[in-house]
Amino acid sequence: MLYQRPLGYLLGLEGVALLRAFTEDHDAEFASDRIAEIRRLLDDPALDTEPVSGVRTDTVRGYEVWSATYDEPGNGLFPMEEAILREIVDPLPAGVAVDAACGTGRHSERLTALGHRVIGVDSSPDMLARARTRVPAAEFTHGDLHALPLDDDSADLVLCTLALTHVADLKPVFGEFARVLRPGGRLIVSDVHQELVALGSVPRVVLANGERGFLPAYRHRAADYLDAALPLGLTVRRCIEPKMTIGEAPTGLRDDLDPGPWEGWPWSLHPIAPAAQRAAFHGTPALILWEFEAPS
Repeated sequence: MLYQRPLGYLLGLEGVALLRAFTEDHDAEFASDRIAEIRRLLDDPALDTEPVSGVRTDTVRGYEVWSATYDEPGNGLFPMEEAILREIVDPLPAGVAVDAACGTGRHSERLTALGHRVIGVDSSPDMLARARTRVPAAEFTHGDLHALPLDDDSADLVLCTLALTHVADLKPVFGEFARVLRPGGRLIVSDVHQELVALGSVPRVVLANGERGFLPAYRHRAADYLDAALPLGLTVRRCIEPKMTIGEAPTGLRDDLDPGPWEGWPWSLHPIAPAAQRAAFHGTPALILWEFEAPS
């Protein structure tokens, strides 16, 4: 179980901002403003509520719910990720492309347009159903990242995006990627950056039975990906960690301290303390993207 309180998150946000002030350039009043905001937050009874509990759920149950809204506008990671992936993937020659953890097929669609023979694999039947409707020219099959339903040396490209944060141990999954790649093939991985997860970016859904659920969100560091990839002979061609840009923020807490519904946390909490939120998030990596090459 996880237990969340808006007050706890906002105090943590102010704390991160104070740590930034300890090592980064801010004006003389910045730290004093953060401490004053902490005092006001502590004094406001609207935020001092009982913790909201939620259960940890698996990706199949979670995406059963999330699949209905996954493609709706609002996921700020998609444009950042897709722009970088276009630079990496578009110049590659067409071949057999595996979209591992393909979701609703947003990358399968582009790979098909580029001339690849696309095989999408996902463990969520609900996401696969949407992918089949979205990209009828691709082949989609039910499967797990730990046991891809593909032959050895059968793919020229393996793409896995925003999925490995759900995986506890990267090594067996990378072993599967390496197994299905042909000599000289490419593995492209994008993932939620562990610093963003640490700031509260944990996927949440209201499950079919009404329970609040949290999908797995593991914090993989660069060394974890390298430890999984290098012993397999995969060579790093590129590693990119795009950073968030947060515009100038007003000082002081918002007058209305209403945290909003649980489904919107932590994002609905950010406008309550905009200066602290900017200090915590501005310049923080949102994603990590890797390009690996299989040994020839």
